[in-house]
Amino acid sequence: MRKIWIILLCLCGVSTLSAQETLSEQELRQENLQQFQKLAQVYRYLMGLYVDDVEMKPVVEGAIRGMLEELDPHSAYLDAEEMRGVTESFEGEFSGIGVEFNVLRDTIIVVNTIAGGPAERVGVRANDRIVRIDTLQAVGMTRTEVPKHLRGKTGTKVEIDVVRHGTPGRLHFVIVRDRIPLNTVDAAYRVGDDIGYIKVNRFGHTTMDEFREGYRKMGRPQKMILDLRGNGGGLLEQAIEMAGFFLPRGATIVSTEGRAIPASSFRAQANGEDLTGGLVVLIDESSASASEIVSGAIQDWDRGVIIGRPSFGKGLVQRQIGLSDGSAVRITVARYHTPSGRVIQRPYENGKRREYYLDHLRRYDDAVRDSLDARAPEFRTLRTGRIVYGGGGIRPDILVEADTTGYSDYYAELIRRGVVAEFVNDWLDRSRDSLSRAFPTFESLDAGFEPSGELLGKLADLGAKRGVNFDKKGFEISSRLMGVQLKALAAQRLFGMEAYFRVINPRLSPAYRQAVALLQAWDQRGKPLLDPKK
Repeated sequence: MRKIWIILLCLCGVSTLSAQETLSEQELRQENLQQFQKLAQVYRYLMGLYVDDVEMKPVVEGAIRGMLEELDPHSAYLDAEEMRGVTESFEGEFSGIGVEFNVLRDTIIVVNTIAGGPAERVGVRANDRIVRIDTLQAVGMTRTEVPKHLRGKTGTKVEIDVVRHGTPGRLHFVIVRDRIPLNTVDAAYRVGDDIGYIKVNRFGHTTMDEFREGYRKMGRPQKMILDLRGNGGGLLEQAIEMAGFFLPRGATIVSTEGRAIPASSFRAQANGEDLTGGLVVLIDESSASASEIVSGAIQDWDRGVIIGRPSFGKGLVQRQIGLSDGSAVRITVARYHTPSGRVIQRPYENGKRREYYLDHLRRYDDAVRDSLDARAPEFRTLRTGRIVYGGGGIRPDILVEADTTGYSDYYAELIRRGVVAEFVNDWLDRSRDSLSRAFPTFESLDAGFEPSGELLGKLADLGAKRGVNFDKKGFEISSRLMGVQLKALAAQRLFGMEAYFRVINPRLSPAYRQAVALLQAWDQRGKPLLDPKK
């Protein structure tokens, strides 16, 4: 606590004014000094007069969060525990046993084991129920508690007991923790003979390594769908490298400009000659930051067609500054501009975060009703001079509404109550072995398996047991959607995350289907979009 007092005194003692400062700058500096002095006064009164001893950690953390919340929507404070999670996410790996899990009705259920990971090596399987971790009863643990016990230093041991359908008693496993990759590429597969599809969920340290490996695995196709839907961003350098994969050497990818840092531009370092054919980028309202840098650069250079829904509009540059206790502050220091000069960040008012996020929802609805907002400033692309629009975020070249025809309040309630997840786990517990024998490959399952009406009826029966009243009309509206999602979840459990997207995309994604159709007729339909004058 004495250190905090010294820091406040030091802040209050910074009062030297430069001779070059204008009167307004001097007045602002003096006003800021007075506010620091006010903060020091409150601290002194708390320590001297408050009725009980004051634990300053939560007080100081609350004060920091409060200060930052009065600024832009993206400046933030991260405590030490939050920072550990962020670091793992960006670094692309952590040390643990290598399972994806869910918690349903107080029980930890293994969704998938990571191929080659410690858990898979000792025989842990998808759908196993973890009931004990070391000496701790695992039933009743929350989703946030489980990783604290399963993760640890590389080389250390953890013992778990699991319950497996069809096996009497408990199975005991001793697992040696190891480094586990956090993949940022969910899927990389071929569509037909010459189109590749890559789904990137965020930009971490390993993203471009994973991306290039996926591109090689597909056989280096010359047409590509880059799926950035739901990708909230990540590391700038990975976004620049990804954009550079498609653009010529020296092409500007993004520029930054701020009050306290010099303006700078980032350019493509490679020749962008790996993929020379048609390119489609899929975005939606959750594509943000690094995703918008990539899609904005591709659009501004007329390199590919953007399909989907308007992106989020997060174009503020944060500098993350570590603090002495392992926590950190993220302070906005600049704004991103696309190569044509568009500001990625959508408008906001300092201190009004709730309104900022509500405005995002309203903005999306407006965009679906009218893709050409007359208020949006116009810009020109750099190669062919097409009109593109500013005003925040990236606006697609082809706007595709979300397909909501299969959604009903009834099915939404089944999902919210956890009924669908519970049903899938119980169903695959009973049917995993028979499904594996009947459909040994993804291709055989994709072509030959469709969830029956009887199976969907059992899902509805479980819903009724869990308090979701059967709605005949809602069931009929959503039956196709339920069937596709059950099939996709079965594919995921049997063949991994990529299989999930291979089922979902062609059946439930209009934007994906448009992308495939556009690339199949690229010379006739794709190229004219990028150069209307030809």
